[in-house]
Amino acid sequence: MKQLYDVLIIGGGVVGSAIAREMSRYTLKIGVLEKNLDVCYETSGRNSGVVHGGFAYDTGSLKARLCVEGNKNMGQLAEELDFKFIRCGKVLVGSTEEDMETLRRTIRQGEANGASGLELIDSKRLHELVPAVVGEFAMFSHNSGIVDPFNYTIALAENAHANGADYFFDHEVTAIERDADGIYALTTPHGIFHTRWVVNSAGLGCGRISDMLGIKGYKIIGSKGDYIILDKRTGPLLPMPVYPVPSNTYMGIHVTNTTDGNVIIGPNADMVFDFTYYGVPQENMDYLAESASNLWPCIRRQDYIRNYSGILPKWVDDNGAIQDFKIEIRDDIAPRAINLVGIESPGLTAAVPIARYAIGLMAEREKLEPNPDFNPVRRGIPRFEELTKEEQNQLILEDPDYGEVICRCEKVTRAEILAAIHNPLGVDTMAGIKYRTRSMMGRCQGGYCQMRIAQMIEEELGRKETEVQYARKGSRMFFGKVRQEV
Repeated sequence: MKQLYDVLIIGGGVVGSAIAREMSRYTLKIGVLEKNLDVCYETSGRNSGVVHGGFAYDTGSLKARLCVEGNKNMGQLAEELDFKFIRCGKVLVGSTEEDMETLRRTIRQGEANGASGLELIDSKRLHELVPAVVGEFAMFSHNSGIVDPFNYTIALAENAHANGADYFFDHEVTAIERDADGIYALTTPHGIFHTRWVVNSAGLGCGRISDMLGIKGYKIIGSKGDYIILDKRTGPLLPMPVYPVPSNTYMGIHVTNTTDGNVIIGPNADMVFDFTYYGVPQENMDYLAESASNLWPCIRRQDYIRNYSGILPKWVDDNGAIQDFKIEIRDDIAPRAINLVGIESPGLTAAVPIARYAIGLMAEREKLEPNPDFNPVRRGIPRFEELTKEEQNQLILEDPDYGEVICRCEKVTRAEILAAIHNPLGVDTMAGIKYRTRSMMGRCQGGYCQMRIAQMIEEELGRKETEVQYARKGSRMFFGKVRQEV
């Protein structure tokens, strides 16, 4: 007999996992179909990690409303789910009269959106906040902040899973059909799944899934942004994100501190139609550094430790104008299907409010019974480096694996790596361990610890060396042995 879900969510990124978590508050059988081998390999893990204030979006838009709500609730969410969030503030820096007028308009728009803590500050106050910045004045957003996007997404997914949601990785949806009884059949490489409700939270694939549901006509383009990551020794020079005065459609190349003490430069914004290419050309890195140095002249090539890129799925009209979030149910075309289109920035900030909005549409069409066993709390893997000496010594007494450091740059212990290998979602890639522990994220980028972690995956999970994958399907770490024992 075929298994029937109440809800199948297509896409396990930050929004899909937020939907799974919020839906698990109700007595629903929930499944998440994710095409990648983990929950944050695309847009959710490839961004600036900024919690936006809500002032940059058109008044009355879903982007503005849900961003403001997400910003206000992020502190409580971080406490419940045990991920890093710092409400450090943010400055938009200007130097001309035109810049000043733009910032005044931005404050008016932000206040109309419900954002709070927005003020114009002079050069003296600006340089008290960010001594190294170049500028004459700024808009200071007190309530903006930074978040660890990897552990935020993972935390949502793990809490959803703990409350009963099933996660299926390497399950790309390739076809959708609806039978005479209104039951949806979702085809994947590993079988067909049946469900009463479907949620399209496919991110970069939202247009393709929308077409499969019969809701056609959405034009999705990619906005590719490249980034440079700087060594932690630059962190003390940047206490909060620094942005230029924004244009109508683009926040500009900015400089962002991270929750772990690094600095990120970027992004640029190139329109792309290939949603799989994440390369960063040298000329783009040079452009990022040159542009950002006009705001924050502390960028040196010797501090570069890595680059990366991300792609935002933007819904545009026939004239190329970027549209608002679309969260809909088209009862006439695809009943019991929640269709999310163009969920780009500020999707990270707004993920949980987006989820609640989507569930609200569902609740208008059927009664949802509360789950009496729902637990909103999730505890992550303790970060040994961040504990006091007394706490560290106590952990080592309880578990000697805390006494062996595997990643020297980030001081990640064997016990933390083991906890990540045996994570609740069953993720077994190198990147999965990296995102859960920060191993391989330091100055040497895994030069010391990567092979040790690969060996631990082999030993703990009974994998052959040729079965260890870095991140994506087919990204094998090894193709065999250099030397064979005779």
